[in-house]
Amino acid sequence: MAAGMMEKLLWCFLVSISFSDAFGQTDLSKKAFVFPKETDNSYVSLEGQLTKPLKAFTVCLQMYTELSKTRGFSIFSYATKKQPNEILIFWSKNRGYAFGVGGPEVLFKAAEIPAAPVHICASWESVTGIAEFWVDGRPRVRMSLNKGYTVQPEASIILGQEQDSFGGSFDTNQSLVGDIGNVNMWDFVLSPDEINTVYVGGTLSPTVLNWQSLKYKANGEVFIKPQLWP
Repeated sequence: MAAGMMEKLLWCFLVSISFSDAFGQTDLSKKAFVFPKETDNSYVSLEGQLTKPLKAFTVCLQMYTELSKTRGFSIFSYATKKQPNEILIFWSKNRGYAFGVGGPEVLFKAAEIPAAPVHICASWESVTGIAEFWVDGRPRVRMSLNKGYTVQPEASIILGQEQDSFGGSFDTNQSLVGDIGNVNMWDFVLSPDEINTVYVGGTLSPTVLNWQSLKYKANGEVFIKPQLWP
């Protein structure tokens, strides 16, 4: 093989490695992203496997924070260029969990988040507008949310910050301080039995975000550490 060809192949190989590292696709089983302090520039961008608009979805994750008595913070932020709150899961101090789709939100009331790792699942379907919210495997009362809406696929998905514009406009006072992990997303509504399977540690082949094969990019002061929950 000519020297020039070998150099070209080596260059392509190095570029490929650099591209892979930038998106950080990896199995994060038993790991968590750690956000150790308040910032307006530390976050994780996730790349979802989306090719068409969503008529339904389920997001599940685990988090560990002591912020709930102090202030509100973003748990999951999915923005499009037209709608920064296309999908939003947000803790609202003294109110509970705000769950938004396409802008409108519903509130699942709670006084605080226990100072322990918490498992959350949120689901929604367009045809009925029904929104479900599960905390540690227990359902809250179903609510109606933006019936007939369609979630667009060209998304910026962010952990650690709340997007007021596509991929940015972060606010330190809405940032997460703590751990977040086991972030998975499906393009359908999980059944109660399936929610329980995920809660106890089972896997159900997530279709949009898969913690065991995650494409991500960490920005600012974010660390990957062993998870603090079973």
